[in-house]
Amino acid sequence: MGMGYSPVAAPRADRYRARVDEYKFYKHNGYLKVESLLPLEDVQQLFDWANRLREPAPAASGGDGLSLDQIFQQKTRVHQLHRIDATAEWGLLHPRILDVLEAIIGPDVLALQSMLFYNPPGTGGQGWHQDAFYITTYPDTLIGVWIALEPADEENGCLWVAPTSNQEPIYPSAHPHGHVHAEGSFDDLHSVENVSHLDDEINTLAQIAKRYPPPVSVPMNPGDVLFFEGHLLHRSYPNRSQDRWRRAYVCHYCNARSWVPWNHGESYEGDSANALHILARGSTHLPYAEPAFGTPVTLSEVQSQNGAPARMMGDDSGMMEMG
Repeated sequence: MGMGYSPVAAPRADRYRARVDEYKFYKHNGYLKVESLLPLEDVQQLFDWANRLREPAPAASGGDGLSLDQIFQQKTRVHQLHRIDATAEWGLLHPRILDVLEAIIGPDVLALQSMLFYNPPGTGGQGWHQDAFYITTYPDTLIGVWIALEPADEENGCLWVAPTSNQEPIYPSAHPHGHVHAEGSFDDLHSVENVSHLDDEINTLAQIAKRYPPPVSVPMNPGDVLFFEGHLLHRSYPNRSQDRWRRAYVCHYCNARSWVPWNHGESYEGDSANALHILARGSTHLPYAEPAFGTPVTLSEVQSQNGAPARMMGDDSGMMEMG
């Protein structure tokens, strides 16, 4: 793919500018909730889209021709809808989400995955896990984004996090699959079993979570967006409400200069899957995909180094001057 494809979004008056304290909170705790990041009309658009998906779902989305009502009798999410649906792509590339990502992992952002969660009453829930175990990026820059489409709380299955557990490495499975983060680099990194299982007695990653302060729930209102680091230990519980659903749009991104050998378990050509993922902001020296439905994004050309770089050692006055 070439650099600087169009359309490119124009400068925006509604650009979200992150605060230093938000950046520090994210780096220390491994997550950051930005309240009311998305306008309610945009949330409503995503909510209405989610509820229109009642016709037979395309096989590419994992639906195998079933309606979502039928799908969610067996599962509570549909993956990679952004590859076949314009609204899903628009939500994945929402500029105010990319504004925060640019501050946290940017300036170059690659959009990797989209997941639409429904979680009707009595369904859902996922035990302790680390997202970067499933989606590998080198360098390791994965970040998850959880967009609330309706109120999420402890009753209907909001997310729970183990603050500061993002300091942990990625724990490998006792049954390895594919690429493993920093394989062979640790002397005492043990494997774990039954990751993502709801039962903490058999999900041995729960023992790692116990090393940290008590987990905290992250209640969210429509338009709130949670950003969480790929190493962060997090989980959810089943929806215990009687009549409330918990609809959410969850996406994953990384720095666009990371090599990505991941395509949601599907095969790909070449030595990486970067060419299948959308360059959402900035630039990259690696291959990338364009938005299939023309969602505008803000890109920049790869910049070359002009002149000599700054010196680490100062001049005679002690100033760090350019060479």
